[in-house]
Amino acid sequence: MKESAANGHPTDERGADDQEATVQKTSLLALSRRSRRAEERRADEQSSHPESDVETAEFAAATSDAGNADTSEEAEMSEGAAKRGGFKHWRRQRPFIGGVLAVIGGIELFFSGQLDLGNIQIQFGIEGLQATVLPIVIVVLALLTIFKPTHHVFYGIIALVLAVYSLIGVNLGGFIIGMLLSTIGAILMIAWMGPREEGSG
Repeated sequence: MKESAANGHPTDERGADDQEATVQKTSLLALSRRSRRAEERRADEQSSHPESDVETAEFAAATSDAGNADTSEEAEMSEGAAKRGGFKHWRRQRPFIGGVLAVIGGIELFFSGQLDLGNIQIQFGIEGLQATVLPIVIVVLALLTIFKPTHHVFYGIIALVLAVYSLIGVNLGGFIIGMLLSTIGAILMIAWMGPREEGSG
């Protein structure tokens, strides 16, 4: 009995090992069969619905195009913001508003001296040279002040004198409107306090 018990114990262990090996083999076979079936189903679905692949490809292409469009729009917006910031910095370094007002006043003075209503030509000031030269000189002085702001006081004083003189020289100062615009612009050109720092509003 001892021999049989001794012989029986190892046989039980061997049987348990054999059973575990067979269970593992069957589970591996079942898993491989399931994976094959899943692959076959996917292949059948793809062959029966090719539109879905096309749609997914189109969707992927559309999303990539949308992403590219978004990045290009962001790049354009950043370029526009940089340009606006550059212009703002450039404008702060010169008497820009005064120069623009003087330019507008000079243009108005020029066209008020060139009025022609049919057979009637309206000209209250001294005819000819003065009605043409005064507005042009005011515009040139305003542009010089904008692009060469170091001599803004000199240009502004001359523009102010010419703007006041246009009251008697060019159709009552361009019917007073051109004279007022040029005078205000010249005063702002003279009163400009120099370039402003970036931090100052």
